[in-house]
Amino acid sequence: MKYGKVYLVGAGPGDESLITIKGLNAIKEAEVIVYDRLANPELLNHSTKNPELIYVGKASKDHTMTQENISQLLVDKAKEGKIVVRLKGGDPYVFGRGGEEGELLYDNKIEFEVIPGITSGIGGLAYAGIPITHRGHASSLHLITGHLKSEEDELNYEALAKLDGTLVFYMGVSNAKFIVKGLLKEGKNPSTPVAIVSLATLPEQSTFITDLKTIDENGLPSHIKPPSLIAIGTTIALRDKLNFFEKKPLHSKKIVVTRARAQSSLLVSRLKDLGARVIECPSIKISPVNEELLAKEINELREYTHIIFTSQNAVNIFMENLMNVKDIRAISHLKIGVVGSSTAKELLKYSLKADILPERFIAESLADEMKKHIDKSSKILIPCAEGARNVLKETLGEICEVKEVKIYKNEIEVIGDEIKDSIDDKVDFITFTSSSTVNHFYSMLDDSQKENIKRAKLVSIGPITSNTLRDNGFTDYIEAEKHDIEGVVNAILNEVKSHE
Repeated sequence: MKYGKVYLVGAGPGDESLITIKGLNAIKEAEVIVYDRLANPELLNHSTKNPELIYVGKASKDHTMTQENISQLLVDKAKEGKIVVRLKGGDPYVFGRGGEEGELLYDNKIEFEVIPGITSGIGGLAYAGIPITHRGHASSLHLITGHLKSEEDELNYEALAKLDGTLVFYMGVSNAKFIVKGLLKEGKNPSTPVAIVSLATLPEQSTFITDLKTIDENGLPSHIKPPSLIAIGTTIALRDKLNFFEKKPLHSKKIVVTRARAQSSLLVSRLKDLGARVIECPSIKISPVNEELLAKEINELREYTHIIFTSQNAVNIFMENLMNVKDIRAISHLKIGVVGSSTAKELLKYSLKADILPERFIAESLADEMKKHIDKSSKILIPCAEGARNVLKETLGEICEVKEVKIYKNEIEVIGDEIKDSIDDKVDFITFTSSSTVNHFYSMLDDSQKENIKRAKLVSIGPITSNTLRDNGFTDYIEAEKHDIEGVVNAILNEVKSHE
C-alpha cells in the first residue's frame, strides 16, 4: 500500500492572513488536518477536501493528547494513504516540537515536508511595534523557552545576562519572576525595558511595558495570562513610534456581522483591516427559487426595455441562469437600473454598467429616477427576492408594464453553538444590512444570548432596515448615512470616534 504524505505547517502567530501561500495551499489539499491550540481555527475554513479535523491542543498541564500520541497519529493517518497537514501555531521548529514529529515520520518511512511559519517572537513583537533587531539598539536576537522540560532545569542566566541583543521568552508567564531574578542576579541592568505581549497579532492583542526592577518587586499584573511573550531589551523604547497595530481605529472592538456568508466578505475584510474582531453570524442564507419561471423570462428578454436589480443576490442568480442558456449579448438592448453601489459593483463583474443609479440607495429613489427614463411603451423586468417590498412594481406599474420574478428567498441560516457562544456581553456592534438579517438574527438567539448583547450598538445600513429594527422594539441604533457597506463601516468608525 502506498503511504500518504505529511506536511508540518506553520500557521503563524495568530493573524490568519500571516500564513504563507504554500501553507494555505497545503490546507486546501489536506484530507486530514491535525491542529493545535495556537493555530487560528479560521484557517480550517480554507480547506476544500472536507478533511477530517483532529484537535490536539495543549495548554500548560492540560493536554488533549500527549506529544508521543500526536506524532504517532500523524504516522497512522499517513499509513492510511492520506494527505495530512499538521497545523502548528508559529513555526513548526520554533518550540513547536516539529523536529520530534519529523523524526518519527522518517523512522516510519513516511514522506514529509516542512512549511515554515512566522514565529510569534518575531511577528508578535512586530505587531506590538517592537523591532527584534535595530542598528542602534540590538544586533542579535535570542528566542528562549521559559517552560523547561523539568522543574529542576534552569536557564543559563549568566550567559543570557551578558547578551546585548533582544531576549524573547516563549511560554514564560508563569516563570516571569524567576526569569527576572535570574537575569538581575547575573548583573542585568534593572532598568532594562520589558514588554509582555498577550494574544499577539490577534485583535485582542495587548502590550504591557515595564522594566526588570518593577517585575522583580511586584511580579506581573494579574490580568496577564498565556499565551504571552516576554521581550527584554532596549528596542522596546521604539514602540511609541512603531506601534501601528494597537492604534488601528477598531482595535479590540468585537463586531457581529449578520449578513449572508456569500455576501459578507467585503464587510468582514474592511472591519478586520481596521483592527476589529469579527464574528461572522450569517442569519440568512440565499436559496434560488422559480428557476423555470426565470428561464421563461430569459427566453423572452427581447420583449423588455429595462431590467432592475435591487440586490447583489439578484444580479448573481439572474446572470448565472442567463449564462447557462445565452450570453451577455442577450441583455445588450436593456437599460439597467440598480438600488445601491454594491449592486452596481456586482454588475461590473459581468462587464455591465448600470444605466440608472439613484443618489439615495432605496427603492423609492430608484423609482423616482426610473420615471425619467420610461413611458407607457416600456416594459420592465424585476428579478427579486420573495417577500421583497413591491414599491417599484406599484410605482412604475402606473406608467408601464412591470413583471416581477421572485428568483430567490432568504432563509434562516443554521449556525453552530461555537458561533452562538461567541456572541457574548463583550460584543460592541452588530451590523444589519437588510430587514431579513434583523428578523432572522434575533430568532436564532435564546433569552440569555439576547440579554448578553444588550450593551452592543446596532448598526443599520439604511432606513428600511431601521424600520424593521423599530418594528422589533429596537430604538437605539445608528444608521449609515450612505446606504452601502462603506457607509456601515463609516458609521461604526464615527461612533467609536465620538466616544474617544
